[in-house]
Formats: sequence, C-alpha cells, structure tokens
Amino acid sequence: MNNSEIQIQFPRPGEWGEFTLTAIYQDKGGYRPPARFTQDEIPADQALAMQAVVSALVELAEPWQAVQVWARLGITMTYDVANDRSEYVFAVELTVEAVNPQGGRRVFTSRDYPEFVITDPAAVEFFKHFTTK
Repeated sequence: MNNSEIQIQFPRPGEWGEFTLTAIYQDKGGYRPPARFTQDEIPADQALAMQAVVSALVELAEPWQAVQVWARLGITMTYDVANDRSEYVFAVELTVEAVNPQGGRRVFTSRDYPEFVITDPAAVEFFKHFTTK
C-alpha cells in the first residue's frame, strides 16, 4: 500500500470538536516534515469526512474515550448486495488509543470494533487530501 498516516490527537477525551490532525507522508523527495492542522484549519469540503471518523470513535464502549487515532489507507473486501459479489475497496483503517477515568490506557483496532474500517469514499478522499500532494 503506502506508508502514509494521519494522526489525530484529542486533548480532551470525549470532546470531538477540538483536535490536532498531523499528516505524515512521503513525497517524491522522501518523507516531508509533518503537516499539522487544527479543527479550524480543516477545509469545509472535508468536514463531513472527519465526522465519519468521529462517528466510528463514538462506538467505543464506556468508559473508554479516544485520545489519539492513527488512520492508514488499506484495502478491504466488501459484499456488493446489488450484484451478489464481493469486491475489494479502499478503506481508512483506524487504530485508537483510549483512556478511562481510572487512568487506564488501551489500544483498540478493527478487531475490537469493525466500525474502525471506514469504506465511505469520502473518508478515503479525506485521507488522500491530507497525505498526497
């Protein structure tokens, strides 16, 4: 696939409106310095895709709250009901570090929450928007 990644940090667990997004990707000259964006710097046409990521995080079981998310582009198999066949599609795959009120930390993946594989084309475009030039 590729070595691109988006990291999203939430300074206040459970409050999804404030975050820092860091895009890490390789350009033709090698890895470029990370590009950082706050919630106010996300382009309006990308805001809905960010909501798809947040809606996946809301699925975390209480009392866990996400503090950091790693998003990577992958390929997954989906089932096309209309054509009665399986197909491979691009997907944004999330790895989530979460905390609980007792100070515990845990990492969750799509193995824990299948919702962490986001096949929505808008989410894939969101990832590409920040990791390609």
